[in-house]
Order: sequence, then C-alpha cells, then structure tokens
Amino acid sequence: MTLLITDYGKPFTANGFGNKFKDWCRQADLPHCSAHGVRKATSTALAEAGATPHEIMAVTGHQTLEEVERYTKAASRKKTADAAMAKLR
Repeated sequence: MTLLITDYGKPFTANGFGNKFKDWCRQADLPHCSAHGVRKATSTALAEAGATPHEIMAVTGHQTLEEVERYTKAASRKKTADAAMAKLR
C-alpha cells in the first residue's frame, strides 16, 4: 500500500523520500532533522520501552536483527545503569 506519493503521482523511493523529508524539515526550520534521525529515535524509544528486536523491525522496516541490536543493546545498558545507580539512593 502506498501512503505518500511524489509530485508525479508515483511512490517515493527510499532515497527520494529521505530527500523530500529533509526538504520538509528545512521548510519547518528543523534543518537538524532527517528521516534517518526519526527512524533512529523511534528505534531507541521502542527499545527503551522494552520492545523486542522483531517488534522494532516491524515498525521501522529494518531488514536484519543486527541493524536493530545496537538499539536494544544500548537500551539494555541504560536500564542496567539506571538500576545500578538506583541502588545508591
């Protein structure tokens, strides 16, 4: 199913969407934002919320577990560090 189309009525390619998204971000005075950044932030937020790698892949469209593991590992480290620091309170 196609949700977004180009000015020519065709589905965006991955690169084409990334470029258009960057244009939209610049128009919104958010030049630091990108489609990749939103995907990364979503992956991180899902991992920190306890989503499994397969659940993250279903949302973000990552193709391999290796791509997603960096987010879940970072989230696991953060939770472990938070738990350790809570013991000092």
